[in-house]
Amino acid sequence: MGSASREALAQARAAITGRLAQSAGAELLQAAARIAESPALAAALGDASAPAEAKSQVVERLFGGFSAGARSVLSAAVAGRWSNVAEFVDGVEELALRAESGANPELSDELLAVADLVARNHELQLSLGSKLADPAGKVALVTRLLEGKISASAAGIVRHLVSAPRGRRLDSALRHSARVVADQGGNELATVTVAAPITAEQQTRLARALEQSAGRPVKITTVIDPALVGGIRIQLADDIIDGSIRARLEDLRLKLAA
Repeated sequence: MGSASREALAQARAAITGRLAQSAGAELLQAAARIAESPALAAALGDASAPAEAKSQVVERLFGGFSAGARSVLSAAVAGRWSNVAEFVDGVEELALRAESGANPELSDELLAVADLVARNHELQLSLGSKLADPAGKVALVTRLLEGKISASAAGIVRHLVSAPRGRRLDSALRHSARVVADQGGNELATVTVAAPITAEQQTRLARALEQSAGRPVKITTVIDPALVGGIRIQLADDIIDGSIRARLEDLRLKLAA
């Protein structure tokens, strides 16, 4: 995301407060989907040269049925000077995720669990990632699959990402969404991949070490991958620490092939 977009997003985030209605997150997801599927609307609202007041009037006209809080977040978003229209669309979606996180402290964990489910099921990945499949059919598929297993807020985000992929893999989009949600709660999200389960004590020591590096609390999600053989792989934000035996063997193979 460009520097202008980061600044616009930071300014719009100030509108996300505890006074938002519980429906605000879902409403903002609806807005993000509507804006994404209409290039003309996205261009009109994301145009940095257009007067902010005029764009706020469009928000009131098109989304007047939303709660006051959701409309205020949207107005704050359109008032910003985004680097480009695509980043404006991404920004509205991120604001929706941040608004949705307030009412569900387990939301990031749920999104990661669904991401792992999709990543482990190749057939499901193909079904949900197919550009030829009917979007409504894909939404119905995940709705049946997840019914009663995750919260309504998590299910709403999954349905949104399935129906509006914008070129993203579903598991990657879910992991990114989980990081955004965790960040809104003041936490960093770390995915720890190991060949075999680690003890609670080991996880606690690892969390402390990662918190010192991140400078704030870290929520750890553990993934078991026997293919690592041994060692550990850690992803913290955009940083990856790969100390697995598999990575060392691959490095050795590349050196021998050179």
